Order: sequence, then C-alpha cells, then structure tokens
Amino acid sequence: MNCPQLSIVIPVYNEEAGLAALFARLYPALDKLGVAYEVVFVNDGSRDRSAALLAEQYRARPDTTRVVLFNGNYGQHMAILAGFEHTRGEWVVTLDADLQNPPEEIGKLVEQLAAGHDYVGTVRMNRQDTWFRRRASRAMNRLRERITHIRMTDQGCMLRGYSRHIVDTVNQCREINTFIPALAYTFAQNPTEVDVAHEERFAGESKYSLYSLIRLNFDLVTGFSVVPLQWLSGVGISLSAASGVLFVVLMARRFLFGSEVQGVFTLFAVTFCLLGVILFGMGLLGEYIGRIYQQVRQRPRYLVQAVLEEPSSGHPDKGAGAASSVRQATGATELGSHAS
Repeated sequence: MNCPQLSIVIPVYNEEAGLAALFARLYPALDKLGVAYEVVFVNDGSRDRSAALLAEQYRARPDTTRVVLFNGNYGQHMAILAGFEHTRGEWVVTLDADLQNPPEEIGKLVEQLAAGHDYVGTVRMNRQDTWFRRRASRAMNRLRERITHIRMTDQGCMLRGYSRHIVDTVNQCREINTFIPALAYTFAQNPTEVDVAHEERFAGESKYSLYSLIRLNFDLVTGFSVVPLQWLSGVGISLSAASGVLFVVLMARRFLFGSEVQGVFTLFAVTFCLLGVILFGMGLLGEYIGRIYQQVRQRPRYLVQAVLEEPSSGHPDKGAGAASSVRQATGATELGSHAS
C-alpha cells in the first residue's frame, strides 16, 4: 500500500447493525475528494460480528482499508490512539462509526487542513440528541473551558482533523487516561473550527453510559488542569474563615442570650457541610493520585491482537504468496505497543 495523503481513523465497538451503511457512504465520499486515502478501523473488542464485517470489508477494499483488532475493550480514546499509531497520511481525520457525523462532511475538514490549519475542530449543527443531553453538554463545555482553558466550542464531537505533526506528537505522549481532542489542541499552532451536520444514530444505542460520560469529564478536567485543587484550597480557606466568624457569633449569643437549643442544630448543619467538603476533597485528591498510580505502573494501554493490512510496497512479506498480510500480536512490552 502506497503512502496516502489522508487517513481516516474509526473506532468500532458493537456496531454490527450500522457497518454496512457506513461502508456504503464512507468510501464514495472519500473517492470524491480526489486524494489518496486509507481507512483505519480499530475494533475495540466488539462482542458482535463487527470484527468479521471489518475483515470482509478489508478483503473487499485491501488497497484502502486497514483493520486493527484489539484483544479486549479499552475504550474509544485508546482505539483512536491505536489508529493514530497505524496511520500514514499527512492528514488524519477521526470519525465515529455510528453515522451521527456524516462521512460526507469529511471534505470540509480536508479543505481546512489543505489550507494550512494543523487542527480542525467541528461544531455539530442541529444536534439530534435529547434536550437534556444537549443542555448538559453545553454546561459541561463551559465548565471545562473555564477549568482547562482549552477553547473548543463542541468538545464532544469526534469528527476532527489533525495534521501529521500533531498526530506524531500525540503518539509520543504516554498518558493512561486522556481526552484526545483536548490533548491534540494543546499542541496546535493554527487551529480552526467548522460547522458540520449531525444525524441520528443509524442503529443501536450510544456506547457512553452516564458513568462513562462522568469518567470522561473527570479525565478531561484532571488531566489538563490543577484548577480543581486550587478551587478546593479556596473553599477550605473560605470555610475556615466562615467557621471563625460563626464561632464569634455563637460566643456572643451565648453571653447575650444564654444557652440556645437551636444552636446545636446549627452546629450539626455546619459539621455535615464540612464533612461533605472533606469527603469531596479526598475524592478529588484520590483522582489525581489514582492517575499517578496508573501512570507509574507503566502497563500497556492496550494490546493489539492482529492487524489486517497490505504489506508495504517497499517491504514485501517473505514467503507470502498473497497480496495481503495479517500481523499477529505477541504481546506488548511498552505502552501502546504495535502488533508487529
């Protein structure tokens, strides 16, 4: 396979029902762009027939298709990182497999990358999500922006474009828990955003549970800023000052009005408030310490079981009579290890 100009990275997890529709729309949309391209699918431990369908698509279009097969489920962002490590194009575009972001919109990102932008974010227009999810997403976007100072209008959209130097820099990072769009944005020198269409899922349900969304937000906030710790310090100082003032007030009332039973309930309320703040602070500190613990263990972020791809034109497989190859993984010895 010759080196392409454009690489498309698509993480796949239990998308059996929608893959045929994705293939039918994706390849014609890319063919119209007039640039050499490759599509890198990363099967994130799907339990349905997604892996088999990806293998069939590879056999149908081996010249433009590569398939990375995980040996388990490691999450969307780990799948994207694996895709990044297997891309060869000068421009890299990430796309979800659920067709909520139409493949026909990739051309908008390619135009901006060709114009010299090294990072192309997207803003979903007329989002086809529930009212609650749209409102919660906007609120979280504003909160995350204030905390991390990463200014992305729509942080939840995975349809994004990256230049090769951004992808290479991301590949050098060895963080266990991270948020790819935000991480790439921190390295961008000439970012931009474009409006893109948004559709309903073609089939199935969102793979992000409420816990997964909360976990993702924690990764974004604690992975890119220590502002929560600074806020916690500010809350501690404020509560200490308020406790001192309350002590003076209670002592004054004691001398002026004598013993007051209702003061006991006030103390109970203050005590429970302080306990809540303390427990929240311990949880926040635990989040940062847990990230350090995961990092220092230096375990592989993911394990690749096999890679379906055509051998490089300059490095044909010895003894291989077929035009394609399957590279088997023997085990990763470093973070994000390749299968080769």
